[in-house]
Amino acid sequence: MDGFQFVIPYSVHVADVNYGGHVANSAVLNFFQDARIRFLAELGPFAEMKIGEDCGTIQSEAHVYYRAEMFLHDELKIGVRVSEIKRSSFSLAYRIERDGQLTAEGTTTLAGFSYSRGKIVRLPEPFRAALVDFQKE
Repeated sequence: MDGFQFVIPYSVHVADVNYGGHVANSAVLNFFQDARIRFLAELGPFAEMKIGEDCGTIQSEAHVYYRAEMFLHDELKIGVRVSEIKRSSFSLAYRIERDGQLTAEGTTTLAGFSYSRGKIVRLPEPFRAALVDFQKE
């Protein structure tokens, strides 16, 4: 998967499929989240709720582009890469493939967020540095 250093396998489950017999549009965001959680664990270890002292993440934006249907029991590969890093937010790009065919792609933007204070905060420096280092790979 060109340009994606972090890739996970994913097998489509019954709960991912809708009444049309294919993967539900909302399930793709769950696929992105699953890959993101595993990416953060590998990066740090970090977690969506813990990227630093009193700092988690909150999703501020998501875009999904559906390219081909996906079905029950499809064996997918989901790639994650860092696409942008700012002072208080970062964006990740995702690519989903089945047997080398693009099925979906998209991006999410996540901000550093203090849940105890209820506000957006700067990304902690160790987390930001880990993103920068990963982006260079």
